[in-house]
Amino acid sequence: MNAVDRLSVFKTYKLYVGGKFPRSESGRVYEVTDSKGKWLANAPLSSRKDARDAVVAARKAFGGWSGATAYNRGQVLYRVAEMLEGRRDQFTREVADAEGLSKSKAAVVVDATIDRWVWYAGWTDKIAQVVGGGNPVAGPFFNLSSPEPTGVVAVLAPQESSFLGLVSVLAPVIATGNTAVVVASEKAPLPALSLAEVLATSDVPGGVVNVLSGRTAEIATPLAAHQDVNAIDLAGADEVLARELEIAAADNLKRVLRPQPVDYAQTPGTDRMTAFLETKTVWHPTGSLGASGSSY
Repeated sequence: MNAVDRLSVFKTYKLYVGGKFPRSESGRVYEVTDSKGKWLANAPLSSRKDARDAVVAARKAFGGWSGATAYNRGQVLYRVAEMLEGRRDQFTREVADAEGLSKSKAAVVVDATIDRWVWYAGWTDKIAQVVGGGNPVAGPFFNLSSPEPTGVVAVLAPQESSFLGLVSVLAPVIATGNTAVVVASEKAPLPALSLAEVLATSDVPGGVVNVLSGRTAEIATPLAAHQDVNAIDLAGADEVLARELEIAAADNLKRVLRPQPVDYAQTPGTDRMTAFLETKTVWHPTGSLGASGSSY
């Protein structure tokens, strides 16, 4: 059979919720085009119901993920980087189409994204040492502070940086033991939906990351108001939408990370990890303290 006689096999992109790949419950899709307006694929147009389902999945997964050892979470994240490396060519094509880059420039972005994932994998068992520790107190007590994950975090992925920006806001959320509901870039969702396929075939438990595509404002509004969402990263919202979502988030005192100018190519600090960590301080009696110190 001649190669020219083959029919093109178009990829069907789906949502990623609870470790499965459903279509939007609404049955809707929208056209995704490249920077020149050429059709690339139909992406699911998520509904409010999809957003609620994703929150349920994220909450169900939170106990197991937050209860895993930090070292184990690091192993899982590193496994994702391994899988991304194996699909480097696919992501290079998708990033090139999504962001209007040459293949060589897109490859640089993909390599930086894989490196970024490895960077956060290395932080999983170190962040507690940086932001936790013993506190000096006047009395016969140990006073110890340790970080704990906030819970379910809604993440609005950056609109322009479809892959490096996406990983830069998602990885710190799950590295610290939170679970995530991600709203992919509205105009360039395909790298995010393909990332979901990598997560599903690595060791990330179902529900830890849930990926939705569609109209950012339509999906983000119910997430900001959802009583079982503990925090929201507004990286992908414009100033007007961010203000509306911040007001909605105040109803259950969500942690809110407002959008800010970020050069995702630069090495990140710890800010995005600490933004979604709570600090637990525990007091332990040490017994009587005399001139020579503790009785122990």
